Amino acid sequence: MCGRYTLFTPPEELETRFDATPTRPLSARYNCAPGQELPVVTNDAPEEFRFLKWGLVPSWADSASVGNDRINARAETVREKRSFADAYEARRCLVPSDGFYEWVDRGGRKQPYRVAFEDARPFAMAGLWERWTPSTKQTGLGDFGSGGPSREQEPLETFTVVTTEPNDLVSELHHRMAVVLAPEDEQTWLHGDPDEAAALLDTYPDDELTAYPVSTRVNSPANDGPDLIERVEA
Repeated sequence: MCGRYTLFTPPEELETRFDATPTRPLSARYNCAPGQELPVVTNDAPEEFRFLKWGLVPSWADSASVGNDRINARAETVREKRSFADAYEARRCLVPSDGFYEWVDRGGRKQPYRVAFEDARPFAMAGLWERWTPSTKQTGLGDFGSGGPSREQEPLETFTVVTTEPNDLVSELHHRMAVVLAPEDEQTWLHGDPDEAAALLDTYPDDELTAYPVSTRVNSPANDGPDLIERVEA
């Protein structure tokens, strides 16, 4: 799976790399976690970094809480599973990152590792996004009966990261990994037809990647700082 990642590449480098301008300032993030609003590039606004909440809430959901269980979508079933099928067809996105974390069981102790490109370059993970509109609530007398004025609620925009089988490097850490897109494939993921997009859901080779142990401080989403990506003894 992909449950945490980093994005601390300087904003100007990210803007150049993805040819996108943020809708609000980008800040260095060393512990991006589910439930947080994070920058993504959506297919309907590829010129922008928009901030969406991590944890996809389908448009038909009764509650936003369903996003807690939908931080990842399996590549093998993403076209068929009800939670993700509509988004796969029409709402794909790029999730910028410069590394992700995985945890290894060391005799009952979970040791986090960070996986990144050896040259530290940013990359895009394949993602899906959705827009969910909460049920309209009545205000005033409408709270107790019919006929009162309604209060429109803001739509919630969310995303999920697509995962696939791991390469040899990541398989030592976990049985899944994020779908990492080659730069030349990013526009096809955003704008290609479903079959073209499906052809990109392969395992990224490990010949340019590295993995190393980091502090268990990354276990808590409350911790966020450059010390989290420093190598430690496993």
